Amino acid sequence: MKPRLNVHVAHELFEKVEIAAKRPDVTKAAVVEAALMGFFSKEFDDQRDGALIRRLDRMTRQYDRLERNLSIATETLALFIRFFLTVTPPLPNTDQDAARALGKERFDYFISQLGRRLAGGKNMIRDVLEETSADESDFFTQEEINALKEAKKATSPDQQTDNAGEADA
Repeated sequence: MKPRLNVHVAHELFEKVEIAAKRPDVTKAAVVEAALMGFFSKEFDDQRDGALIRRLDRMTRQYDRLERNLSIATETLALFIRFFLTVTPPLPNTDQDAARALGKERFDYFISQLGRRLAGGKNMIRDVLEETSADESDFFTQEEINALKEAKKATSPDQQTDNAGEADA
């Protein structure tokens, strides 16, 4: 004889147990026992661990993208500063006040443009990467691309099925 166990569960769980127990040859005790076996089984731990591992992998990929973007931004800023300091001649003392006023005006304009870009969801790094990444036209002429697409269509299984259907008709 099995040991008896009295427990209190939420009404929602109790209703689910009762619904499951309405099936033929299924008792409430069997439903609860199966749930407890699942809870204590290694398979339950493996499922939970698998979910955690998938989430950690996703977070790692997100972190890697953030790290790459930060590295690009840092290198871009460093290169700009180096270039700016290299090509900008020093100003005479008499022109420095006018240069400061013009610099403040340009900086205010820069900040307003930055605010608009961020509010619009634009991303300069993504834009630069899209502009600099290679596509088919960088390697092939348009005629070559069209020829490759035609050759792919001719050898695709869907095309062969369609051609076979036309031959039968």
